[in-house]
Amino acid sequence: MENMTAFLPGILSGLQMTLGVFFITIIGSVPLGILASLAMKSPYFTIRWLVNGYIWIMRGTPLLLQLIFIYYGLAMVGVPFTRFEAAAFAFIINYAAYLAEIFRGGLQSVPQGQFDAAQVLGLSKTQTFFKVVLPQVVKIVVPSFGNEVVNLVKDTSLIYVIGLGDILRAGSIAAARDVTLVPYLIVGALYLIMTAVVTVLLRASEKRLNVWR
Repeated sequence: MENMTAFLPGILSGLQMTLGVFFITIIGSVPLGILASLAMKSPYFTIRWLVNGYIWIMRGTPLLLQLIFIYYGLAMVGVPFTRFEAAAFAFIINYAAYLAEIFRGGLQSVPQGQFDAAQVLGLSKTQTFFKVVLPQVVKIVVPSFGNEVVNLVKDTSLIYVIGLGDILRAGSIAAARDVTLVPYLIVGALYLIMTAVVTVLLRASEKRLNVWR
């Protein structure tokens, strides 16, 4: 118990960093993913080509490598980031690419008749998107979106590579210092709790969205 009180504050401090990266990624990647999914349907070839290239790079290279490149690589060419800024930027652009594909699939699932009906009713493109299309897309993509959110909880552990003190790094330091596996057990329990909370919230959202059927 004495050992636990010694390393628990460090793990809880790391939990704050983990949650900070998690929430800022959700806040930043969702709107960016929506914009990217819309850009993929742009009538302009150049825009589609650029967005598809961005998504290909983000999905085709490891997030760990992207973190290293953004924090260390960009600093070498005069574009420095703080550790937290680098982590937030890397996670946002990475997850936005995955969410863009999810939202694109959702957009393609909306029947063309919905667009035609909105046009007949005199709705503008903006009104059609926010009032007709987006609510249906949200309902369609919730399960896939939930999988990405659960992955995000676990992927936050990668920020250790640029020296940020997340819960896994705090647990590793405590385990090495006290020669015990207890910190790792606590870290594992915290990850399980976070993923459980996310899963419960997403399933509740799915049930509420099912009333639209």
